[in-house]
Amino acid sequence: MGAVSLAHVTKRLGSHQALTDVSLDVLSGTAVVVLGPSGCGKTTLLRLLAGLETPDAGTITIHGTLVAEPGRNLVPPYMRGLGFVFQDLALWPHMTVAENLAFVLGSMRVPRAQRGTRTQRALELVRIAQLGSRHPHQLSGGEQQRVALARALVSQPRLLLLDEPFSSLDMELRATLRAELDRLRRELQVAMVYVTHDREDATVLADQVVEMRGGRIDSIATRP
Repeated sequence: MGAVSLAHVTKRLGSHQALTDVSLDVLSGTAVVVLGPSGCGKTTLLRLLAGLETPDAGTITIHGTLVAEPGRNLVPPYMRGLGFVFQDLALWPHMTVAENLAFVLGSMRVPRAQRGTRTQRALELVRIAQLGSRHPHQLSGGEQQRVALARALVSQPRLLLLDEPFSSLDMELRATLRAELDRLRRELQVAMVYVTHDREDATVLADQVVEMRGGRIDSIATRP
């Protein structure tokens, strides 16, 4: 079954043509890595999938449900069954690590009695179970990345969206977290769309590599 289907999606942001006639299918449980230079439309693609933008033309389907059509979102972000790791992480600084995750569960109306267990499980998945009581500013860069990933996973999504999550890290830490992400995705059998400009990310993570140029898909390659 398909996790995601974009059909002839076009999007303009002000005077900039961000995407033009983009069609892409992502199968359930697979990892698609989208490669391309800055400004090629990678982040806009993720924001459309997340429901943070609406397409000017074309349709978006997630897990068999039409979620967006020209000019409007039919399904809001919180009902799309996805987790999003932003490039700047977007952790809430006034909340502890555990509170960052519990807030997501609260917005999903998960019963309060279940939130602690779900939060702890997500922190264990990314191997920072001991950091729940700390605030983001008390963490290293790598630990903050793990919190952002745990927050994306705590909702138990079927689709994970990541926007250059490791771009600010040194090569050694990046390699470690890349391997961790690959382990988690396979363990949880979640579909993933991962945006990057780093080909090493694609080498480690991708079942399928999508190359973008100037708002269009230049090539799609399936890795053996």
